[in-house]
Amino acid sequence: MHLPVSWFGWVTDKFDYFNRSGLDCVHFVGGSILLISSMSISSRCLLAVCTSEGHVKVYRPPFCDFCSEWIEVVNVSERLFEYLQCTEFQGTGTPLEFSKRNASDEIDSVAKPKKKSLKTVPENDMLPVISADQYATRSAVLSSIVVSWSPLLHDIHATVSLLAVGGKSGKISLWRFYAPDCYTIEGGKIPSAVKFVGFLEAHNSWVTTISWLSFSVNSSNPQILLVTGSSDGSVKVWLGDYHKLIKSTEVDQNVFILLKEVITVNVVPVSVLSVTVHVQCSSKMLSAIGKGSGSFEIWLCDISSKEFNKLGSYDAHDYIVTGLAWAFGGRCLYSCSQDNLVRSWILRDRCLDEVPVHMPHNNNSSSASDDVYDSCLGAAVSPGNLVVATVHCFDVEKLNRMYEGRVLRAAIEYHWIGGLHVDICLNRPVPFYTEELSGLAEKDLTNWGSNIIWSLNQYQCLDRPLVLLDIILALLDFKVSMPRYVEHLLIKWISLSFPGFHTDLPNEKTLLQVSSSLSGVPSRMLHLLNIICRRVMLAQLDADEITRISSEVQNTKGECCSMDEQVTKWIAILGSSERELRERLVGFSFCASQTSKSRPGATPFQTGHWYPVGLAQMEQWIALNNDHVRGELKSIASEVTNEKRCSAVESCSYCSASVPFESPEFGLCQGKTSGSGSNDKRHKLSRCAVSMQVCPSIPLWFCVCCHRVAFRLAPDPLFRMSSSQFDSDFVTKSLSRAVSSKPLCPYCGILLQRRQPDFLVSPLPFYSSYNNIKHNKQWNIYIAN
Repeated sequence: MHLPVSWFGWVTDKFDYFNRSGLDCVHFVGGSILLISSMSISSRCLLAVCTSEGHVKVYRPPFCDFCSEWIEVVNVSERLFEYLQCTEFQGTGTPLEFSKRNASDEIDSVAKPKKKSLKTVPENDMLPVISADQYATRSAVLSSIVVSWSPLLHDIHATVSLLAVGGKSGKISLWRFYAPDCYTIEGGKIPSAVKFVGFLEAHNSWVTTISWLSFSVNSSNPQILLVTGSSDGSVKVWLGDYHKLIKSTEVDQNVFILLKEVITVNVVPVSVLSVTVHVQCSSKMLSAIGKGSGSFEIWLCDISSKEFNKLGSYDAHDYIVTGLAWAFGGRCLYSCSQDNLVRSWILRDRCLDEVPVHMPHNNNSSSASDDVYDSCLGAAVSPGNLVVATVHCFDVEKLNRMYEGRVLRAAIEYHWIGGLHVDICLNRPVPFYTEELSGLAEKDLTNWGSNIIWSLNQYQCLDRPLVLLDIILALLDFKVSMPRYVEHLLIKWISLSFPGFHTDLPNEKTLLQVSSSLSGVPSRMLHLLNIICRRVMLAQLDADEITRISSEVQNTKGECCSMDEQVTKWIAILGSSERELRERLVGFSFCASQTSKSRPGATPFQTGHWYPVGLAQMEQWIALNNDHVRGELKSIASEVTNEKRCSAVESCSYCSASVPFESPEFGLCQGKTSGSGSNDKRHKLSRCAVSMQVCPSIPLWFCVCCHRVAFRLAPDPLFRMSSSQFDSDFVTKSLSRAVSSKPLCPYCGILLQRRQPDFLVSPLPFYSSYNNIKHNKQWNIYIAN
């Protein structure tokens, strides 16, 4: 039997400031690797690798700057064998059996299983003899075919992700990976706890595909679905107990409930699955089921009523379906096959209509030649739903002779899809600016504008990682030929999505309103605004230039003559947005200081809790910006006593001279060099973006968007604030539970990274600057074996 192979979801970075997302998953073929799946569990990710031999291992990225090898976290196959050996392979035939082991299942992130030495085994000892049937059964249980990560599951006790490993026996082994209580960039000091949860007997034949889906009818009742497909042609939908999967040490028989066997056993094996929440109803799931015959089926499942309806079956391809990917909330579907075809479908009135795959982006768009491709192995849609990527296998016979010395396996091809008309309804539809010369029709520009605004609005969900690579690339490309269109589009996004703004205002008035009306805007929207300002509207300026000009604009009250007027306006908007976020961070810190003193038994820097630091520096910042800081923040700061507060004067880590507080971005020490005729020697030191304290000479967190550094982490509630109003109940509730301070930039909202030395080669997988890609509308990335 030929196994299906799907390609990856968008885990690696395209631009240097995008974090690793928690998207499921990375799948590709090459060498002995059959399938890879990735989960974001810290500042980077965990990678689950399933080889063609049926072995599964989990890795994490290297911490060493000079080492490229990924570090093994756990050998899942060995752990599974150890468990089955301890239980003498009992219960492997029962419908559902979960592990009873407790502490022994906890493992260190870098711990290696102990191997028995052959010298300890007496020569006269005979290995136990098993029958052929027993050998076949045990081999099937241990032979893995497919792996898949669940979305992150949260409650007040822990944050976990489940790794589902499907095998030839029809069973799925479940592994619980715990997110760490705290994060560090100093090597691998924080282990990732892993626990074997148990077995789920899903099918009677090989498990060929697994998909997870998290959804919630209401915010207090999150639910998790597991959809499985098999080589016997069956597809089942399981409803998991959300809270038991997170915290129960001994999960009972009802951990997974079979909702429906949507396809019963037949002669056509299931090759691939794609599931998504229906955009118009959060309790409905759209399922696309690909088969070995080249056809696929579409099902609509109402989880609340357990009603399942088949919307249709489509004979789309001549060979096995290798990839299915939903886009735009289930409005669009992409399918690919070993027949080397990629087809695009729009879901209208419960039926699929085919549309062209190549959607125009501008007049320079062109299609790559596919005459050297032999088949298509998979498809994936970008986080913002504006790009679809497909992976193709080469026809070696048609390759140029220059490649004969290499073993090329696949090419990844990207296509813009943001120009599709997918019937997206904005709350307040508005026309888009289309007066500039362009090779696109007005309807195409309108579609692009509507789709980009829809994509940006999807990031209002706080659990969605800020991965905007496709949105930024599209805006940058449009900006080259149609800068006024891009500005008009972003202004309309602000007027449509920001509280207190109106679409009937002229563009200039909207820009002026932004700088003075941000107090009621959620922090997540401010993070989106900051990223767009820096990476689109101010892309021609580096971080130091933006800081310098922003200071000049503030000192001259917006009358800056050294820069273009439009650039000055966007710098002023960026400065206002970042100042608003800084005020929220300072205000929350002072409120937390008062609240923490009233909490009995509170210990500073207790694992899993956040405590304010740098209050003296924050007080100095309020004094320096007295004319701009709101009165509410001044009042909150004045209520905090000076008891046990550290001094605002710090020491230089190079010359031990004092470093007075003059700016929240950097500090200048007061040291001097010795010798006649020498000038003052003042060291410029970075300040922590969170505490405003001078950074020590240790590895630091680094934001590749705003280029700020930090050695403290911002509190999680900062990123969930809906306005600048500081409610004492909100602060108390935030600090009364364990707050996992994820390494997020307080000004950009993206995951911070370990700063790489300047002399190292860029770790970016594709291109490090827009200048390298602005003339490429489709990108082909060749992967060597």
